[in-house]
Amino acid sequence: MNSSFILITFLHNIIVYNIPLLYGTVGEIMVEKSGSLNLGVEGTMAVGAMFGYIAGCRANSFLVGLIVAFISGALCGLIFAVLTVTLQANQNITGLTLTTFGLGVFFFVGNGVKAVEWPVLQNFESMVRGFADIEIPGLSQIPGLGRILFSQNSMVYMGIIIAVLVWIYLRHTRVGLRTRAIGENPAAADSVGINIVRYKYLNIMVGSGIMGLGGLYMGLNLNGSLSSTVWTNGYGWIAVALVIFANWSPIVALLGTFIFGFFNTLQVSGTSLAAAFPGLLGWLSRIPTQLYQALPFVITAVVLIVTSMKKSKSTGQPQALGLNYFREER
Repeated sequence: MNSSFILITFLHNIIVYNIPLLYGTVGEIMVEKSGSLNLGVEGTMAVGAMFGYIAGCRANSFLVGLIVAFISGALCGLIFAVLTVTLQANQNITGLTLTTFGLGVFFFVGNGVKAVEWPVLQNFESMVRGFADIEIPGLSQIPGLGRILFSQNSMVYMGIIIAVLVWIYLRHTRVGLRTRAIGENPAAADSVGINIVRYKYLNIMVGSGIMGLGGLYMGLNLNGSLSSTVWTNGYGWIAVALVIFANWSPIVALLGTFIFGFFNTLQVSGTSLAAAFPGLLGWLSRIPTQLYQALPFVITAVVLIVTSMKKSKSTGQPQALGLNYFREER
C-alpha cells in the first residue's frame, strides 16, 4: 500500500476518531467558566450517546438524533445544576455520581432495547447519510490536505463551529462576559445585579448538551454496535484534562484535541505506519498494544501533573471554580 496514502489516512483518522474530545472539552469549558466543576462529562456523554442514537434511529432522522442527544445531555446538566447550584451539594462528589449514573443508564437502557430489537445503524438511511463524509467543493481536491481537512463528516465541521462560537460567546458577548464574571467572583457579580443562578443553569445545561452531542458522535463512529464497553471509552475523563491543557480556551481546545488525538490514533495505525516507514517509524511495531491503549490516559496524567506544578498568572482557570456560592455570606 502506498506510504503517502497510509500517512494521509492516519492524519485523517486523528480528526475522525477524536473530535468527540472537542465536544466534551468545549462543553466542560462552558460549565467551568461559570464557576462550576462538573466531573460527570463521561456519564453525560454516555447518556447523550444512547438516547440520541436510539431516537435518531427510531425516527430515521439524523436531526432528531442530534436534538435528542443535546437535550439528554442538557438534562444531565440540569440534574447537576439542581444539586450543586440550588441545593449546594459538593460539586466533585456530584460530578462523580453523575458519571456513575450516566454509565448505569447507558447499559440499562441499551441492554433493555437490545433485548427487544437493537437498531442497526445501516438500516436507517438518514442516520448513515447524516454521518457520511461531506466533501467541500474545490478544497477537498487539494492533494493530501483535502482529504485530511475538507472531506469529513458533518459532526466534525459542527464541532469546530461550536468551538469557535463558544469562544466568541465567552469573549465577545454580554452574556459570556457575565458568565466569566460569575466564575471569577460571584459575589461581585451578584452585587451588580447579575442573576447567578440563571447564568449557572444556562451554561451548565448548554455545556452539558454539547457533551451529549460528542457522545452521539462516538456511537455513530462505532456504527451503533453495542458491546460490553461503553461508547465513550474514557473520553470524558480525557476531556476534563484537556480543559486544563487548553487553558480554558475553546480555540486552544482545537489544538489540544489533535495533540491528544495523535497519541490516541497510534493504537490503531501504529503498525501500519511502521510498515510504511520502516526506517523512520519501524520501532512503532515493537511497542506493546497495551501501551498504545494506555497512552492517552498516561498523557492525561502527565498534563495534570505538569499544569498543577505550573504557577502562572495567565491561567484561564476561573478563580471561583468548584466553589459553591452562598449569597448570605457575601
